[in-house]
Amino acid sequence: MNFRKILLMLTVLVSVLPGMAQNKKVLAPNMAAFMDQRFGMFIHWGPVSLRGTEIGWSRDKQVSKEDYDNLYKEFNPVLFNADEWVKAAKDAGMKYLTITARHHDGFCLWPTKFTDYNIMNTPFKKDVVGALKKACDKQGIKFCIYYTILDWWHPEYPIHSAHNSTIDPKSDMNKYLAYMKNQLKELVTNYDPQMLWFDGGWEKPWTNEMGKEVYAYLKKLKPSLVVNNRLGKEMAGTQNKKIEAHQMVGDFDTPEQVVGRMNMDTPWESCFTICNQWAWKPNDKMKSLDECLSISSKTFGGNGNLLLNVGPMPDGRIEARQITRLKEIGDWLKINGSAVYGTLGGPYSPTDDYAATRKGNKVFLHIINTKKTEIELPNIPDRKINQVHTMQGENLKVQEGNNTFKITLPANLVGKTEYIVVLELNGPTESLAVLK
Repeated sequence: MNFRKILLMLTVLVSVLPGMAQNKKVLAPNMAAFMDQRFGMFIHWGPVSLRGTEIGWSRDKQVSKEDYDNLYKEFNPVLFNADEWVKAAKDAGMKYLTITARHHDGFCLWPTKFTDYNIMNTPFKKDVVGALKKACDKQGIKFCIYYTILDWWHPEYPIHSAHNSTIDPKSDMNKYLAYMKNQLKELVTNYDPQMLWFDGGWEKPWTNEMGKEVYAYLKKLKPSLVVNNRLGKEMAGTQNKKIEAHQMVGDFDTPEQVVGRMNMDTPWESCFTICNQWAWKPNDKMKSLDECLSISSKTFGGNGNLLLNVGPMPDGRIEARQITRLKEIGDWLKINGSAVYGTLGGPYSPTDDYAATRKGNKVFLHIINTKKTEIELPNIPDRKINQVHTMQGENLKVQEGNNTFKITLPANLVGKTEYIVVLELNGPTESLAVLK
């Protein structure tokens, strides 16, 4: 066996091991590429948009089961245009897109062969997942799929409501697991996603062993597939728990609606909503540009990816105000993208005032609190600062001390939108330890 074959075997082996350390030298190629992308679009959408309530969770609460489960019969988003959705993601500087092919309500946005509760039995009758895959391929955006474990609609899943955990004795979890595998094979085979984003594994019928079984099944279907850690019971979630790689069933951790912990060892991705609700809600409060940039920089500075959610309207359009906000983020990234894509977090942990990313011999300081006129940081061991300047090239004054150094920030940027200060060092940055 020659060296090239041995190397290929090792690459495939690494790609199927969950929880590899977050280091570009040891990450499998699929995970390294995914983490380098840094920024993606999440999309929560389905017939529930007709009611403007939360997807899945409003069933059997704000919306009766009977009403909710029949919304698909009037779901006809005639203004849906996959190219426009993907263009909005691309204009925002996003590198990947994740669509809720099936959420907790069980409705499927693709023409699955394994249930009639799908998009082809709506008045719309078009494959949303397929259209988005095609548009992503055309525009150079990586395509990803969200698929929930639980399904409150499906008769074989033992729990039938988010608000009543009574186990249905007539349900059969083994039959349901087979149903899941059939659908997942459809999605992987027909749409070839870069990543699968699971959810809903917290309920009692689902076990960690089931998660391991599905994870192994998926890796056989496509060894390079990236899979999040919600197939298992251990995840950061909204509580932002500290999770070690060996605890996960999956390739990366998923803090939700919170910036994840600084972590150079375990890959992670925070997901946030651009408004408050995941699915569309009329007049839902939207995050400001400053809020979006602060979340973004703290996430990238902590060495994570950001998945920012939009909820399209029932007619198939993304709200104009959300499109505008996304474009504002994209305009910022056109100037500052070199401080985001392909970087590592650190060497400074994020604060409310700043975050840091690094690549090559540069440390990029994201100045979040632009009211500050100067910033003081610990010295970087074994490195000398050759130059400090803004992304636009304005040189900044540096005062060096024994243990710290101070940077005088540009007076003309005080109180303005977040900006980047570049520290050029006399050596590489990626091997530096995180400074407290």
